[in-house]
Amino acid sequence: MFNLANQLTLARIFFVVPIILLLYFPGKITCFLAAVLFGIASLTDFLDGHIARKGNMVTSFGKFLDPLADKLLICSILIMFVELGWVPAWVTVVIIGRELAVTGLRAMAIDEGVVIAADKYGKVKTVMQIIAIIPLLLHYPLLGVNVHLIGNFLLYIALVLTIFSGLNYFYKFYGIWRENDRAA
Repeated sequence: MFNLANQLTLARIFFVVPIILLLYFPGKITCFLAAVLFGIASLTDFLDGHIARKGNMVTSFGKFLDPLADKLLICSILIMFVELGWVPAWVTVVIIGRELAVTGLRAMAIDEGVVIAADKYGKVKTVMQIIAIIPLLLHYPLLGVNVHLIGNFLLYIALVLTIFSGLNYFYKFYGIWRENDRAA
């Protein structure tokens, strides 16, 4: 249960606390440190899955924990951005709402004996959210560049991908549900 892949996933969860604490005292240095920690935490997301598959360490615990760690990291930071006034609340609500809806859908699917695995759209969505969050964390102008504005622009792209990937999960589940309904 506590193989290397799952340890990396747990580490991603533990990164949430120092990132949020740093954001409680926003300044150029604390925001930079938060961005660095978030970058490291995000790397664990790519490493844990790779290590689990390559080292034959895929576990039920890891399958449960990995998406939870992703959601906790992304959603915590987005909520903090709302608190700081750096991101509109409605954007955060839509992103968190999608995450909750897809999690609920997956739970319903499992109850029906169907596993809805992460697809390429969900993975692209996550990567885009990470890419958007880094400049938002940096927040302050960097070398004369308004990184916050860039981060907001990227977040709106991530928002569109978030909505699209969420709808895609529901579309896939609907297709599977109809097929199972016909077979019964």
